[in-house]
Amino acid sequence: MRDGYILRRLGPPDLALARGLNAMFGEAFGEADVYGGDPPSDAYLEALLAKAHIVVLAAVSGDEVVGGLVAYELDKLERARREFYIYDLAVAEPHRRRGIATALIGGCRDIAAERGAWVVFVQADRADAPAVALYETMGRREEVLHYDIDPDRPTR
Repeated sequence: MRDGYILRRLGPPDLALARGLNAMFGEAFGEADVYGGDPPSDAYLEALLAKAHIVVLAAVSGDEVVGGLVAYELDKLERARREFYIYDLAVAEPHRRRGIATALIGGCRDIAAERGAWVVFVQADRADAPAVALYETMGRREEVLHYDIDPDRPTR
């Protein structure tokens, strides 16, 4: 136990914690409809949490999810190696500035090292100063552009 919370990787039996994690993400990101408006079925969540290449970590205090991280393992074509992409990372407002995000990233790094990854990467919005400051302490910044491509829209 660290500073009042336990860090754990969620698996198929952890449906309630996974749903709590989504609720916490929705509140932290101000996107409650995205993270809770159309919740996946228990069967979907169980199957997702069983996948070795999807890392779902939760910082839990009692039965409350106070922080979490979701990362995806990407096998590469150009070399026999893999990367981990941290897609979602948040800590509930009252629990921030206690090292929870750092511990979550550390847990992801440990799993990535066990799986033979060569890098863990994450994106941040320029306006998210706390996230940028945290990531600056952990790695190298790359300036990239990000595009969302609608799969249903025809290409010219």
